[in-house]
Amino acid sequence: MFEKRSLIVNAIKSYFFNVKDEDGNINTLNTSVKRELLAGFTTFISMCYILFVNPTVLGAAGMDKGAVFTATALSSAFGCLMMGIVAKYPIATAPSLGINAFFAYSVCVGMKIPWPTALAGAFIAAIIFIIMSATSLREAIINAIPQDLKYAISAGIGMFIAFIGLQGGGLIVKNSSTLVTLGSFAGQTWITVVGLIAIAILMVLNVPGAIFIGMAIATIFGVATGLTPMPSSVISAAPSLEPTFGQAIFHVTDINSFQLVIVILTFLLVAFFDTAGTLVGLTTQAGFIDKDGRIPRVGKALISDSSAMLVGTVLGTSPVGTYVESSAGIAVGGRSGLTAVTTGLLFIFGMFFSPLLAVVTTYVTAPALIIVGVLMAENLARVNWGKIEIAIPAFLIVAGMPLTYSIADGLALGVIMYPITMIAAKRGKEVPILMYVLFFVFLVFFWVLSRG
Repeated sequence: MFEKRSLIVNAIKSYFFNVKDEDGNINTLNTSVKRELLAGFTTFISMCYILFVNPTVLGAAGMDKGAVFTATALSSAFGCLMMGIVAKYPIATAPSLGINAFFAYSVCVGMKIPWPTALAGAFIAAIIFIIMSATSLREAIINAIPQDLKYAISAGIGMFIAFIGLQGGGLIVKNSSTLVTLGSFAGQTWITVVGLIAIAILMVLNVPGAIFIGMAIATIFGVATGLTPMPSSVISAAPSLEPTFGQAIFHVTDINSFQLVIVILTFLLVAFFDTAGTLVGLTTQAGFIDKDGRIPRVGKALISDSSAMLVGTVLGTSPVGTYVESSAGIAVGGRSGLTAVTTGLLFIFGMFFSPLLAVVTTYVTAPALIIVGVLMAENLARVNWGKIEIAIPAFLIVAGMPLTYSIADGLALGVIMYPITMIAAKRGKEVPILMYVLFFVFLVFFWVLSRG
């Protein structure tokens, strides 16, 4: 038995821990199976809230919440498995926050488009995304982004997820006068405070798995103090997919107006650039980007993401995308696709343990996101702030992501400004041709959003 187990472990190590760089060289990752499993579990705990949030959001569009719950779990699992097995990255996927709100509130409620038709629009956008991902254009676009802006993207994502954590933990709340303000230190917010202090102390002491241990302490504290109610049951059957399954395909013929074309373009642009920005940020954090600023296997990562988006629309959920919460797993040492595979399998198990998952609230995951934001902010030191033509677009990215609550929007602000400042500095010839192309693409992107 021990010999068989050893063979399995060695096979896993051989497949996941040996990866190719952009030049085709095999590199062995400095990691372990135990570390990867812990990283996958940490990522799952950081993002499992989507299992409950997505049905609520899409339920506003008239979709069956139970079916959306199951579709969310299965599409997330599929994307994670693809990302782990095909792209070999420790990056997880799930229905994207923001785009699900656009789907429900702007498209379905605001434009009065039936949800099956909206799913059909997302389905078509996913097909176009796959086609784009299958060409050399996908890598050219991402590799054309200058290294300084890649550092800014990583730092901006850090600021964004820290803001999500501060908000989810109740430390920052909305305010009618100042937009945001300091929250009240009462109730479940104390779960966040305890978790944040615990993780901070453990990290300063260099305790392995500090983020995961801190989240566990926050969970135990919440249950022990009664701030987090214990569920009445642990296991429950997964709801049926029947109300939503296949509706995207059945309603493709409903796409017959300019308004719906705008919806498709919006889904496509947000999905592609949200994924591109997240991939740049997370691979920078993990140290995967090579000396020439290239991301190894980026094509396989985009194929994995776009395939998950396609499968998700067929199952019955809004577009799937890469998740910034993957940074929590990367922060505890996740470096291989085994991290993403672990997260994917946990999404499948999560379908049957939804009552137990309710114990892991946003107040528990908030401290991890805040600390990960701190770690990713390290990339701010690598941006060439001494050159104002670099500093302005970099700052717009860093500030734009959390303030617009969108990776794609923050990226767009910086990419639009970059050619302008470089030309003004008489360095226009240093700007890659594709960056000029992206300048106009993002102008169209904002125009499409304004039309929505």
